[in-house]
Order: sequence, then C-alpha cells, then structure tokens
Amino acid sequence: MSPRVLVIGAGGLGCPAVLALALEGVRDVSVADADLVEPSNLHRQLWHHDSDVGRPKVESLAVRAQAAFPELRLEALRTRVDATNAAGLFRAHDWVLDGTDRVSVKLMLSDVSVRTGVPLVYGGVVKFEGLVFKVAPGGPCLRCVYEEAPRDEDVATCSSAGVLGSLAGVVGALQVEAGLRGTAGTLVRVDGLTGAVRRVKVAQNPGCPMCGVEVPQRARQDA
Repeated sequence: MSPRVLVIGAGGLGCPAVLALALEGVRDVSVADADLVEPSNLHRQLWHHDSDVGRPKVESLAVRAQAAFPELRLEALRTRVDATNAAGLFRAHDWVLDGTDRVSVKLMLSDVSVRTGVPLVYGGVVKFEGLVFKVAPGGPCLRCVYEEAPRDEDVATCSSAGVLGSLAGVVGALQVEAGLRGTAGTLVRVDGLTGAVRRVKVAQNPGCPMCGVEVPQRARQDA
C-alpha cells in the first residue's frame, strides 16, 4: 500500500522530492508551503517556471506535477507549518519530508516527530554540502545531532550563502530514499564538489531533552 507523505516546503528540496516520490509510485502526497515563486528560485525548483513568478509555490507545483503524473493525488496546502498545526499534519500522514531552510523550524519538526511517533526525514543543503537524516521512533532525533542548537541568524542558508542547484535535487531524492527504505539514525553527507557520499551512524543521546532515555514519556508528550 502506498504511504501518505507530507512534504513541507515546495522549494529546492520539496520539488525534487515530489518528483522522486511520484517516480517511486507514491500516490498520496501533500505539500505545504505558504510562499510565492521568486526569480531566485528557478534554478533549483524544477516545477516552477518564469511565468510562475508571484504565484503560490504549492499551486505551481501541483499543476505541473499532476500534469506529469495524472495518477498522483497531490493535496496543495498553502499554509506555513508551525508549532500550532504541525502535530495534526504529522498524524494525518505516514511520514514527513522536511524541505524547510531554518534551523528553528527543523528542530521543531524533529520534536513533533518524536512526540507523534511519525517519522521525519530531515534535509539540508547549503553551498556544496547536503545532509539527510531520518528521525523515527526508537532512534536519535535532530537534537542528538545538534546538541547545542545554533541560532537561525548564525546558520548560512540558500539565500545568504548560495547553493548548487543540482545538489538540492540529489538531496531531495535521497530524502525520499531514506523515507521509503532508510533506517533511523544515519546521517548522510553529500559533497557536491566531489560527489562523495558518506554515511555516519548517530548515537542517541541519553540526555537529549526530546528523545533521551532519561526523559519520561509523559514529558515528551507535553513538551
């Protein structure tokens, strides 16, 4: 049975992820994004064209993706996923793909994954480096990777540092691979300059404030 997948973000990661999901035969996909298409998006966000500038990203993506894959049931959610609606969206899907670009949002999504038990596949790409990491029940969460969470303003993003457009496509596809067949706790690092892919096993931090064994289950649910 095809899983129901939520893709958060219709940009550099979300666009290739939707393509990869459709090619894998996944038929039920929701895409959530509140942003509009901008000219700077076009070199790496494959569903958006020049004529879509100023158009909602989820609308542009949905029209072209469903034209390419008529069997795809794609729900376009023009909304920003935040702490008020994330848990409900997670529970309505089998797993979630993170295509956002802010550390604070990524950590929030990881926390929601731990609380709801719905797997999340993190993805990040800046300049020439890409990262993929799957959060699932019983495994480490993103806070185990970033023990001291950096501030958004201290972290380079696509808009501030640039990104190799083709690398975003590779990372989006690897996120789908991780979501469908990957195991929790493996951090995948992709070097866009050399093409090297390195997989590093991340251990669960017993003292992690979200998923650590020292955190009572009730506290996790209430966090």
